[in-house]
Amino acid sequence: MHRLFVAIRPPDEIRDALIDTMEAIEGARWQHEEQLHLTLRFVGAVERPAANDLADALAEIEWPPFPLHIEGVGAFERGGRHGSRPHAIWARVPASTALEGLRQKVERACESVGLPRETRRFTPHITLARLGRSTGPIGGWLAAFGDLSAGPWQVRDFILFESHLGHEGAHYEPVARYPLSA
Repeated sequence: MHRLFVAIRPPDEIRDALIDTMEAIEGARWQHEEQLHLTLRFVGAVERPAANDLADALAEIEWPPFPLHIEGVGAFERGGRHGSRPHAIWARVPASTALEGLRQKVERACESVGLPRETRRFTPHITLARLGRSTGPIGGWLAAFGDLSAGPWQVRDFILFESHLGHEGAHYEPVARYPLSA
């Protein structure tokens, strides 16, 4: 089985700006530089034939390059028996027609190879840290980096990644890169 996702990888200068925010939350599991990406579609575990079919379908996508930027930060919360608590912090990527158009093309490629349609709402973001029950308060961090701004950068490709889970967390391996062209 191959655990796959499709994503946009920001350039070095954007990743450097994001890494500069990674501080001051006790117990946060900060992402490594090679893990920073904007997920267009989480695919999940698929057998090799389906993975190959998906790679081929993604290669058929035609979409022009477009700009993205970072604007602010936020947190995802997860509900539990004792109320909700933050489980991840992220950098916000403002929605755009171009980004949504590419995401829809990726979704159609996934559907064309028999993958079920994504039902979760798309919230463009780059995850910066995972948070657990023992993580310290995040309010100070959210206030300090609430006006985070980086970019713009020109998106020139998207990538099919395979995620390998291990004791140290996930390692993301690029499987195929798909250039955008006008």
